Amino acid sequence: MRFGSYNNDSSMNLHPLRTPALLALSLLWGTASTSAQTVAPTLAFVSSEKNNAITVIGLADMKPQATIATCQRPRHMQLSPDRKQLWVACSGDNAADVIDIATRKSVDRIPLSDDPEMFDVSPDGKTLYVSNEDDAELTVIDIPSKKVRGKVPVGKEPEGVKLSADGKTVYVTSEVANRVHVIDTTSLKVLKSIPVGQRPRRFALTPNGKELWVTNELGASVSVISTTEMKVIHTLNFELKGARASEITPVGITLSRDGKRAFVALGRANHVAFVDVATRKVTQQVLVGKRAWNVALSQDEAKLYVVNGLSDDLTVVDVAAGKALQTVPVGRVPYAVVLY
Repeated sequence: MRFGSYNNDSSMNLHPLRTPALLALSLLWGTASTSAQTVAPTLAFVSSEKNNAITVIGLADMKPQATIATCQRPRHMQLSPDRKQLWVACSGDNAADVIDIATRKSVDRIPLSDDPEMFDVSPDGKTLYVSNEDDAELTVIDIPSKKVRGKVPVGKEPEGVKLSADGKTVYVTSEVANRVHVIDTTSLKVLKSIPVGQRPRRFALTPNGKELWVTNELGASVSVISTTEMKVIHTLNFELKGARASEITPVGITLSRDGKRAFVALGRANHVAFVDVATRKVTQQVLVGKRAWNVALSQDEAKLYVVNGLSDDLTVVDVAAGKALQTVPVGRVPYAVVLY
């Protein structure tokens, strides 16, 4: 049984897709509510690769509220534009699980290619861009029809996927080729493959769209790419007292809304780095849990939430003070955190 490690409640099982539901889903994605986007988050959703589940935590008291059974090996997660669904990359099931946030139940599943790890969604909510690690491809899915619109060959073990704000360009990392592939979303052609650091993983775009920051897990660095010149214009190398370079493995990254600060999870170094974007200097390093993997910034940017993949917990960091406030247990091998 797929979710035998939880319970036999049929309400937790996945439901087959019905055409009206899919049409409604597509319409919801295309008509995102502005008011919903301005409401301060009250929940954190944390995916756990080994539990095949998502832990729901209340941000007010930082206590677990529920556990949602989901797909096998849930990894990357992302909210729909209308903030009514949570999309989950299911690496073990080769699919995307769609969870209704109001009911906290799975309402749909979209077939993907082998070993999907990350994805991004077009601004109109109609197209899914998915990195498929085993196939060395970017797969483009039409959401209303669930049909593959196209596939773009990229370097081996693609992971990070990031769309430009206008949806005209999608960026994909290749962990083996040490490249960032720049792809035109209309022609689905690779415009350029940009050499970066060793084992590039994740992206963050500055608010003006002029710079793309890329974490290099085995390079202990971040490559800063000019999106207009399509080349690396700076490399930020991380150092940590008492840690070898091989122990500094940056993966997760996010930027403040004004684009002035970057927050980078340093992986096995068990720290997060605060970076001044203008000067490209590390201003603080904060000790968190084991293998700091992914990060999310609160709406008021007062707190940073850090997923720790080897200590199976979530650390809350006070951004102003630059110190960890508390740690909350979650599922086994947590991967991503999304605030709602």
